[in-house]
Amino acid sequence: MTDRADNLPERRLPERARPATPPDRRPGGRTARIRAQVLDAVRAELGQHGYEGLTMEGVAARAGVHRATVYRRWQDVGGLLADLLDAAGEDDWEPPNTGSLRDDLTALNDEIQESLVTQPSIPEALMAASFRSAKAAQAQQQLWEDRYARCEVLVERAVERGDLPPHTDARRLLIAATAPVYHQLVLLRTAPDPQLPAHAATTATLAAAAGAFSRPAAGEES
Repeated sequence: MTDRADNLPERRLPERARPATPPDRRPGGRTARIRAQVLDAVRAELGQHGYEGLTMEGVAARAGVHRATVYRRWQDVGGLLADLLDAAGEDDWEPPNTGSLRDDLTALNDEIQESLVTQPSIPEALMAASFRSAKAAQAQQQLWEDRYARCEVLVERAVERGDLPPHTDARRLLIAATAPVYHQLVLLRTAPDPQLPAHAATTATLAAAAGAFSRPAAGEES
């Protein structure tokens, strides 16, 4: 659920129904190289200048690409940010698998905290940008949906081990476990607490084991 860890899994369609790959999305080749150069430049510009200093011209210059190419493919800064977030969801990141829900959530929170305190913090810059660009906001939402979907396996494994009630709501549990890290570092702007990732994970795990995040079983009233 981090930028490093900075699109949703491909849906498998029958061969006849699967659309042809658009020319500008083909794997490899010059187009892929240009995209990689430009997105690397976006990360660098965000880290150095923040959202306020991010410009199409600055990205083009840093990437060594003609600005007309950048404008033609990405249109504006919002398009650059949206593609950067899309690229974050194309990685092969997987959530921790320690054999313990508490330890899985602690490791996940450690990753989140590291991504937010490392300067410059690209995830923090992207979150700020998403409030000012509709394209970036939509891409940010898709990325979060993808990260939560990938992390649901943590809860599924805990249910299979018998550590949690069978109808535990994975999304609610994951939000409860990770929210304190974002609250402290992004909202309150406090110094990082090395104990916070484990404390938040422990609190959420205990609450989940007690049924705090249980969904009504099929046929039961909420």
